[in-house]
Amino acid sequence: MLDVVREYYGQVLSTSADLRTNACCTAEAPSTTVVAALARIHTEVNERYYGCGLLVPEAARGLRLLDLGCGAGRDVYLLSQLVGESGEVVGVDVTAEQLAVASKHRDFHGKACGFSNTLFYQGFIEGEHRQSPGCI
Repeated sequence: MLDVVREYYGQVLSTSADLRTNACCTAEAPSTTVVAALARIHTEVNERYYGCGLLVPEAARGLRLLDLGCGAGRDVYLLSQLVGESGEVVGVDVTAEQLAVASKHRDFHGKACGFSNTLFYQGFIEGEHRQSPGCI
């Protein structure tokens, strides 16, 4: 199953238009703060968003947040703006191709926000595995 997931998210999908399902959706429109933060995210990262929405903490400033299955990092970069310079957001994903996109745009987001507070790791989120995660 892991190989199927890696192939689908790493090689089959190029943009969110390639998704084979529309099962994921959110019922509410995002806040103006979230909309403004999304506008500052690199186009390639936004185009490779395959998530099902995001619950954003009311008071995120200064928090350290973890995004499991972060993909190309859209939610990580969104949350990084909300936690601010004193916070940190860590993204973990198993798909090397998705993490390559996320990592490629760390400098872009750091310059756009005036600070860099994101980390990306390749690893498994399902439980115990023999392979250790590596920092990207």
